[in-house]
Amino acid sequence: MSTPTIAREETFEQLAQAVDAALEAVRTLDDADRERAKRLKEALEDLHRHVLVKIVRRLKEDPRGREILFELVEDQAVYAAFLMHGIVRPDLTTRVAKVIELVRPYMKSHGGDVELVRVEGDTAVVRLHGSCNGCSLSSVTLRNGVEEALREHVPEIRNVEVAPNEPGPAFIPLAEVDTLEDTGWVAGPRLEDLASGEPFRLEGQDFDVLILRIDDKLYAYKNACAHMGMPLDGGMIEDDVLTCPWHGFRFDLTSGECLTVPQAQLEPYPLRVDEGVVWVRPSHD
Repeated sequence: MSTPTIAREETFEQLAQAVDAALEAVRTLDDADRERAKRLKEALEDLHRHVLVKIVRRLKEDPRGREILFELVEDQAVYAAFLMHGIVRPDLTTRVAKVIELVRPYMKSHGGDVELVRVEGDTAVVRLHGSCNGCSLSSVTLRNGVEEALREHVPEIRNVEVAPNEPGPAFIPLAEVDTLEDTGWVAGPRLEDLASGEPFRLEGQDFDVLILRIDDKLYAYKNACAHMGMPLDGGMIEDDVLTCPWHGFRFDLTSGECLTVPQAQLEPYPLRVDEGVVWVRPSHD
């Protein structure tokens, strides 16, 4: 009697290599066969996406299913499949950073360079280097390079600001405006009343903001965990990391990145200081 053969489970890397090898083989086919192989690939991908979307929607309908979904997305293979089929998207900062990398060769061809400093709401803050910094070419390069690329690839970004080369505070200096309230800004606590490492909750009729002071820097985020939207103001802060008091998700306060599920992200809000008062501009979209 023969012993049944147990199928060996292949690793994600091995499966990915097999896909690459198959694609290389397809490239050696003539045009007609290559077109047929392409249509087969697209049909299979459409089928897989249809099934995956059904699974994800069903999981989202159940609270426990949502938790399982977050656990699954932590797996490299699951995340890659979801990303390929458009079921999950990289966080906004990651998407902006990728676009910045696309335009850097153009900037370097003009003797300069550009780096992403941070993303705040619908604004990308960049820093220019080399001959692009402070010269007449910089505004043209920025408008034609960074702004156009972001407008095409990341429509959520509506503004691009240039940061000074010298490192500054994490908050935005006050711009000269007549009435901050008229432009959507909301007054928060006095700077002197914010203790380092202690979250401050600022609530209104249609906003809930978490303001934090970490040493000499300020940050403002939507007071909602990226996991299930629960408030974060009761969380513990240690080494610039906030732990959600509900399910233990951990967030890097200097970037808003979720350390538990890297593709999740806290939603940042613009923040500034005027005569010792901290102001934030919550999004009402």
